[in-house]
Amino acid sequence: MKTYLIEDTGKSVIIGFKDANITLITPLMKALYDDSDVDMVRYVDKHPELSDRTLYVSVKKGNALDAIKRASRAVADYYGI
Repeated sequence: MKTYLIEDTGKSVIIGFKDANITLITPLMKALYDDSDVDMVRYVDKHPELSDRTLYVSVKKGNALDAIKRASRAVADYYGI
């Protein structure tokens, strides 16, 4: 699975997933939902052969990319050895 940045406004970010695996995205979304600084998390899954899946994250305060990094670390710590 490859990720790429589609849009970054500071307060919101859209990340694209090529060959996405929802098994990896689901815990990331939960960690984002648990972050009190995060305002909204939206996962967009259109036709898998016509467009990549995307994740939209907006924050109340701070930086959206920082929130994704925190969530990624939390998931890695939880599932790590």
